[in-house]
Amino acid sequence: MDDRPLSGRGSRFALATPHARATEAGRAAFEAGGNAIDAALAAAATLAVVYPHMCGVGGDLFALIQEPEGRTIALNASGAAPAAIDVERVRREHGTMPTHGPLPITVPGAVSGWGLLADRWSRLGLARALEPAITAAREGVAVSRSLGASLAADAERLRADPGLAAIFFPHGGPLAEGETFADHALAATLEAIRDLGPAALYEGPVGERLVQGLRALGSPMTIEDLARHEPELDSPLAARYRDLHVRVVPPNSQGFVLLEILAAVELLGIDPDPLGPDAPTLAELFAATAADRDRHNADPRFARVPVGDLLDEGHLAGLVEAVREGRGARPSGDTIALVAADAEGWAISLIQSLYDGFGAGIREPETGVICHNRGSAFVLDLDHPNVLAGGKRPAHTLMPVLVHRDGRLAAVSGSMGGGGQPQINAMSILRAFDLGMDVGEVLAAPRWLVGGMELHAGRTVEVEARVPASVVGALAEAGFEPTVLAPFDEGVGHAHLIRVADDGSFEVATDPRADGAVAVW
Repeated sequence: MDDRPLSGRGSRFALATPHARATEAGRAAFEAGGNAIDAALAAAATLAVVYPHMCGVGGDLFALIQEPEGRTIALNASGAAPAAIDVERVRREHGTMPTHGPLPITVPGAVSGWGLLADRWSRLGLARALEPAITAAREGVAVSRSLGASLAADAERLRADPGLAAIFFPHGGPLAEGETFADHALAATLEAIRDLGPAALYEGPVGERLVQGLRALGSPMTIEDLARHEPELDSPLAARYRDLHVRVVPPNSQGFVLLEILAAVELLGIDPDPLGPDAPTLAELFAATAADRDRHNADPRFARVPVGDLLDEGHLAGLVEAVREGRGARPSGDTIALVAADAEGWAISLIQSLYDGFGAGIREPETGVICHNRGSAFVLDLDHPNVLAGGKRPAHTLMPVLVHRDGRLAAVSGSMGGGGQPQINAMSILRAFDLGMDVGEVLAAPRWLVGGMELHAGRTVEVEARVPASVVGALAEAGFEPTVLAPFDEGVGHAHLIRVADDGSFEVATDPRADGAVAVW
């Protein structure tokens, strides 16, 4: 372990991100007179360069923002499938929704989210936020441990794309941790967004070049698809857990699953320790709520997502009964999260993603944009609410979290981890508030995930090697199928957490499984 600060305490400002350079960019924005939103923007843009396997200009973004007067706002900057996508043709030619390649590429929403955050809540503006990212892309940055591992693990698929090969496989093999990469095309794209705003992507020269490159590969994306995109602001979903109020982004985010989990934990009356004697019951609950998500989550503009029914006492009582009887599961990424808060009352949980590692596996060479594969979450069953359709957003895994107590901010939480994000955030909340653990210990504690990061969790469970053998054995006896991972494996996600004390001071931590750091005063 190097000397990156992984946790800390302060009273003026707190920030945690999965890459030390992004944390430094956020710190510099705050020191320049910005607020927590400015810090988050600078960090998010920098992560688009230094963590290119997990997020970028070609991905989506969700956030929860708390304003100083206490109002919380949900930001959904996720994009839709191209209008000309043909579900019948995709079904005929592929059978199931493709995971990689041009067809699962949906409109990238992250830049629109950056723009809205900058226009409404930042002091320094988007141009200032982009400068550290532009410098990193232009001058180069060292390959992180996580990026190096991702390149090595999926080298054959990634090397097949000329755009990715040019940057990350310059000598045929993948760049290794510590080697330097730069992306001048991406730097130029970020400069265009700096100078022209998000319009550079959604109706300007960057978008035109991106669409031209994608259409040559078989994508039906058009500049009109980009121009139709608008980020949305909404009220968050909220539910009580003990003396806490937990807030998440509404569908198409999966955030409602966390609310289900916490409500059921309280009804079950189980030991909330994920490594305790009730771990198998908690796993049954994770599987059952994942099944609810897989059945119902979709774009609410196209289908009814019955969040009210899922959080209703009757449904929760039935869920609890099923979990107690061990029949809770009937079902059948890569992402970054960052958290920031300041003494003025600004707070943000921000998550942006390419979905899989390097998304669709396509870097458009003229723009340097690595395209996400968020559309792979669609299904081709015409009777399913999440069926593929033009202009429709896919069901989404991204789910920022804010926690309040007695009307005051109590925690800012976020994680990467695909379909496992509700479980990871639940573990953070249970450990931070029920068990009273130090936030650094919360994130470093051994973790297990039903289904790992995948959707449609089933009965598999990814278990870090540090999880006690008694817990692994209990999960197996309950009918789960454990796969043991390395001791600090990002296969169980990485998370970030700020807990706010009664006096308003901050306790912040970043996950040791990532390459991050905290900044705190």
